[in-house]
Amino acid sequence: MSLGAHLIELRKRLFLAALGIVVGMVVGWILSDAVLQALTVPIQELSDAQGRTASLNFTDISSAFDLRIQIAFTVGVVISSPVWLYQIWAFAVPGMKRREKQYAVGFVLSAVPLFLAGCAAGWFVMPHMVVLLTGFAPQDTTALISARTYYDFVLKLVLAIGIAFVLPVFLVLLNFAGVLTAKAILKSWRIAILVITLFTAIATPAADVMSMFLLAIPMVLLYFGAAGIAYLHDRRVAKKNRAIDAELGLDVA
Repeated sequence: MSLGAHLIELRKRLFLAALGIVVGMVVGWILSDAVLQALTVPIQELSDAQGRTASLNFTDISSAFDLRIQIAFTVGVVISSPVWLYQIWAFAVPGMKRREKQYAVGFVLSAVPLFLAGCAAGWFVMPHMVVLLTGFAPQDTTALISARTYYDFVLKLVLAIGIAFVLPVFLVLLNFAGVLTAKAILKSWRIAILVITLFTAIATPAADVMSMFLLAIPMVLLYFGAAGIAYLHDRRVAKKNRAIDAELGLDVA
């Protein structure tokens, strides 16, 4: 494809991905009240655990409306994940043949559950982080938490971990596209583990070592799982190439 064709393809995929997110945002707006109620649960747990007043505060006239928009957008991104994940694949492998379309189905069926599992892991860790981090405040103080700041914290945590869980699938995508080999993935395992450790250390409080390991272990397993799938794919491609060479009478020794 020419550069112009790539740009047209990118515009098409971005439009379809954005359309999916917009539709998801409508559902997110409907669910925003329930999500907002769920967000207040850790604050209530904070109040019960530390025995002091804790509440979410809306500091601006429009902050409640802005927060619901943010919630709707986040829910829209999560709900529409099958759409935009597929668009990423379709842009990376344009003009898909039959086998590549089968890969696309496998990509979406694996990436979506991993993304949702990552979001769920972030949501699971979040209340513990709220209680832990606010626990450094003096006992006789009141925790008046800005709703916008609090939601930004939750948003970054949930989506960051969700995307991190999907990254191994992109390694497989690059391998299937012929950009990255299984040997290259395995060769970088030390760097990958270091990056995963640093990411989980940043995403979780330094004092909460258990949460860090709960996030790091599945990410490491997913990385090596991606390497294993890439290895099997490389073996199949190599076998196919040897068969083609044999049919053409080339030296395959």
